[in-house]
Amino acid sequence: MYDISNLSNLPQLRSLSSTTMAAFENFDRAAMAPGAIPRRYKELIALGVAIATQCPYSLEVHRTNAENAGVTEAEIAEVIFLAATMRATAAIAHGTHLVGPRKAPR
Repeated sequence: MYDISNLSNLPQLRSLSSTTMAAFENFDRAAMAPGAIPRRYKELIALGVAIATQCPYSLEVHRTNAENAGVTEAEIAEVIFLAATMRATAAIAHGTHLVGPRKAPR
């Protein structure tokens, strides 16, 4: 199902819901704009989230953006392992719901 060329359908989506798409695009630009966190760090964060959520579109877009922001391959490698540990930590934390004394439903 994944095909990067599907992103070429964004103009059609925009035409079907222009107000909502414009609001999203403004929000996206504002969130990714340099501020207290520099753009290159924001792109590293975006890559980590894309890895954790397994979104191939975001991986492609933010890898390119990260490279354009001067992010190194070594930094990307660290983000890969940070995302992996966050997913593993979440699995372990959620696993605690399955062991130990059972609590009465609320």
